[in-house]
Amino acid sequence: MSINLNTSFLHQHAINLCDSYQRVLKRPLLEPSNNKPLIESLYKAPFALLSHGLEKDPIFNFANQAALILFEYSWDEFMQLPSRLSAKPVDQDERQRLLNAVNQQGYINDYSGIRITASGREFFIENAVIWNVVDSNGHYCGQAAAIGLLD
Repeated sequence: MSINLNTSFLHQHAINLCDSYQRVLKRPLLEPSNNKPLIESLYKAPFALLSHGLEKDPIFNFANQAALILFEYSWDEFMQLPSRLSAKPVDQDERQRLLNAVNQQGYINDYSGIRITASGREFFIENAVIWNVVDSNGHYCGQAAAIGLLD
């Protein structure tokens, strides 16, 4: 299956992801490439990157290739998945506490926890960065996470 990265939402979302990250963490999410569009660079980045939107039960609205492999989902499956389902039910309270902390502080850069794949396999992530995604007008758009990001 081929993923269409050439949508206006994804191009703007890539800018919002990078600008929001730069604003709160004072460093770039990804080194710019003159050879390919930003969304393509994010999709092929060597770390897992995912984000969810503003729904009452937030749904993932982006996952790069590394995240899709890590969580064992296709693009279409992941774009319909409530983000809470990436954690085991027993970890939901901790996950909500984390997301509330991100809302208050703008980001956290040391998240660790157990996540679950499409097949039900559990895996541990550590030192993940989670941040609020804000557009150029300052409107809150959701939250994003980078797993395995190298400093």
